[in-house]
Order: sequence, then structure tokens, then C-alpha cells
Amino acid sequence: MLQPNETPCRFDRAVRDATGAPLTTADRLAVLQVNIGLRCNLECAHCHVVSSPRRTEAMDRETMVHVLRVADQVHPDMVDITGGAPEMHPEFRWFVTELTDRGHTVQVRTNLTIFFVNGYADLPEFFASQGVHLVASLPCYLQENVDRQRGDGVFHQSIEALRRLNDLGYGREERLPLHLVYNPTGPHLPPAQQALEQDYRERLGEQFGIAFTGLYTITNMPIGRWRADLQREGALDDYFDVLEQAFNPATIDGLMCRHQIEVAWDGTLYDCDFHLAHRLPVEHDVRNIRDFDPERDFQRRIATRDYCFGCTAGAGSSCGGALA
Repeated sequence: MLQPNETPCRFDRAVRDATGAPLTTADRLAVLQVNIGLRCNLECAHCHVVSSPRRTEAMDRETMVHVLRVADQVHPDMVDITGGAPEMHPEFRWFVTELTDRGHTVQVRTNLTIFFVNGYADLPEFFASQGVHLVASLPCYLQENVDRQRGDGVFHQSIEALRRLNDLGYGREERLPLHLVYNPTGPHLPPAQQALEQDYRERLGEQFGIAFTGLYTITNMPIGRWRADLQREGALDDYFDVLEQAFNPATIDGLMCRHQIEVAWDGTLYDCDFHLAHRLPVEHDVRNIRDFDPERDFQRRIATRDYCFGCTAGAGSSCGGALA
């Protein structure tokens, strides 16, 4: 039976068996992902970083300046801002504006309901004015499933938020992409991304007139709140087994950790947001953005744990959806 922190790591052995080598980064840094804080207006059951309205972790201005420096040096395809609800950070709009003014493509991961919190109602207009790409959580097209996972009333607020975004051109104009995110509600893998996207388009289009650019299916990782729920239900070991048995070597080349680096609110560097949640920094002497030199420090071996099977199971999973 697979254990979540077994040593040596069974995921690392699976990668070595499939490729003949440990997991390492690719040739360039395509995505600079920045988790600017854990405060959130929601407290979702599947949240791997355990965000909530009570969290206080937040990136300071000095660390943001270091992120800007590295972004200017690296010129990634995208700076991907996440949280928490990243919009609740007091420096959020300054940070986004600095990035876009410097010519960087900015993507923000939003829970949509933040638009209905006092002080954030004009976020859709701000996003559109900055040309921000949006990735929006909508774990199902059914109200019952969304409200069970994210809280009562979330589905209706999400639908209204999507309508507002559509009115501004999101999901309809090429310059304003809008991707939705599906998460399973149980201990199983997501269905096929392309087929599920078609279901979303039909349901949301017919019932609510909503358009979107694409759908990302993301596997729930057995860490954070989801892991705690699985433990309470006595299903954690079985879920780890599901992930390991579905290991797909075809996903390895596209793993997000091979093409990006994650900066936490305190500047610590991680291979991905899941390692951030697990407090597993990069396996490198340089572990903070303030000391990062792209030419020296991007090429590295990637830290692994057995929950990484979640990214290689079935069609694979990443911040950009399925991999194979």
C-alpha cells in the first residue's frame, strides 16, 4: 500500500523506470508562478493550501520587486498569480499593473465570488483594462456539486460573475481568455477533458448563455484539506493507490514543474504550488527569489513526493489542465 511520505519516493522510482533518469527541469522557464498570499473569502473542501478568511500570509512589496526583476530577466511566457484569493492582497493591483506595464502576460487564478465582496466589485473591469488572462474555478456545471465543494450560494455567484466577464469580452475576445477549472468531488480522476469541456459548453451555454475559452481538468492532490477529508473517511490509502496505478509516462515531458518555478509569499522557491502547500522547497542551494539568478539556478533536479502521482495519473494534471 502506498504511503504519502514513503522514503525512498515511489514516484521518483516510477519516473526513473520510465525514463532512465530523475525528474529535472526543461530548457527554459515558461511560467513564473507567484503565490502572493493565502487569505481567501472562501474555505473550499479541496483547497490544497488551506486558504481561508483567517489566513494572514502575504507577500511584501520588497519580495514583489524581486519577482519583477526576475520576470524582466527571464521573460517567461506568463506570470501566473495565485493564492488564496490573490485579489485580496493589498498590493495586488499595483503588482499586476507593474507586470503589464513591463510587457508581461499576466494570468490570475480567481474564484469568481470575490467580485461580490465589498471593495472588489470593479475587479472585472480592472482585469479587462490590464488584459489579464483569467483562470476561474467552477468545479462543476451543477449547483449541488459546486455548493457542496465550495459553500452555499457559490454556484449562483459564479454564474453571475461569468456573465459579467462575458459582457466585458472575456471568453469571447481572443485578447481576454477565460478558462474554467474542474475538480472532482470524490476520490477519483477527472473525466476526459475534451468531452467534459463540451458538456460544460452545452450546459452553461444553454442554461445561462455563458461562453468561455477552454476547460482545465485538475486532479485533487492528497494534501491540505482534501487529504484531511480522505483520512477522516478512511480513504487516503485507497486514493494514493488509484493515483499510482494510473501512472502514465506520457505525461512526464509536460509536467508543469519542468517548465515553471513557484514563488511563495515569503520569496521561497518551490517546484510547484503543491510542494508549496507541503513546504517542500526546491532542491537547490538558492531557495529564495531575492538570490535567484536565472542563468545559474533554473536548471535543477525537481523534488518529488508520492502525491506527485496525481500529476501523472491518467491524462495527467497541471495548472493548465490535462497533459496527454
